[in-house]
Amino acid sequence: MPPIPVRYRLLVLGLSLWLAGCDARSEQKPERHTPAADRALQSVLPHFNQQWGLQKLWEDGLAEVATYEAERTVYQKKRTFELTQITVKEEFNPQFNVKTDDYQREGLFSVMKINQFCNIPTDQYPYHYLTSLFFRLEQPVSLFKTMTSSQEWCGTTFKTIVDDGVNFEQAYNSYWDNQGVGSRSLRRDVLLEDALPYTLRSLWFEQLPTIELVVLDLQQTNKVTPVKYYQARLTTAEARAGDVAESAWRVALLLEAGKENVYWFAKKYPNILLRQTTWDGRSLRLKSARRYAYWPR
Repeated sequence: MPPIPVRYRLLVLGLSLWLAGCDARSEQKPERHTPAADRALQSVLPHFNQQWGLQKLWEDGLAEVATYEAERTVYQKKRTFELTQITVKEEFNPQFNVKTDDYQREGLFSVMKINQFCNIPTDQYPYHYLTSLFFRLEQPVSLFKTMTSSQEWCGTTFKTIVDDGVNFEQAYNSYWDNQGVGSRSLRRDVLLEDALPYTLRSLWFEQLPTIELVVLDLQQTNKVTPVKYYQARLTTAEARAGDVAESAWRVALLLEAGKENVYWFAKKYPNILLRQTTWDGRSLRLKSARRYAYWPR
């Protein structure tokens, strides 16, 4: 029998090595999937309790309704009003990414919904704001979806942000000239300023964390302004006597020089926001809080 040419021997050897490699790869365990938003925030996540929203408190079917005495500057004048923040667990369906009406659907997942509503009187006409934020129950830092809208006599503005798997995609519809209807991509490694009254509740406060993080500027406005990201620094300390009426943590967020927001959270779970002050004159002070079935059956 004539000898096998060298080129054929090499071909057989290469095929054998390739098949062996395939077998080895088939035996490897698949990597654990981590949501992309979590990967974008991986340096921040260790400072937050990812189990914060999984406590029994949120399983009673009721909403936490917190009412705040609030201030905000509108038309160069400080306005006083009430702001209500509603925090409640809901079941979402993946087909429409909204609260399900059919609890027999497959693939349902739990979210925490945070609604912020206010009616601000001015000398001209009232301003209304409603912001809805959604987080997967086990992910209090990684935004899942948000919508915010404003209504006043001049018009209405509506903005949404959703996670498209690569970036945060924002769609908007504004009554302002040079804005109108459009969309844009946003960074994913961010915390929304609008969401901090919820997200910061899940901090590991006892560790007094100091964190460098990226914050997306306030979206609860009536305009679609150029995107503003802050390279912010967060510090945590025990609240000083007299700052608030109960034992609390004080979280200071330095957005940039001359721009600092401060948040006070109750030490007792669920660490409700007691007070907030911001560099641009917005403030909140808790007036009342209750658990309430606010939706009709």
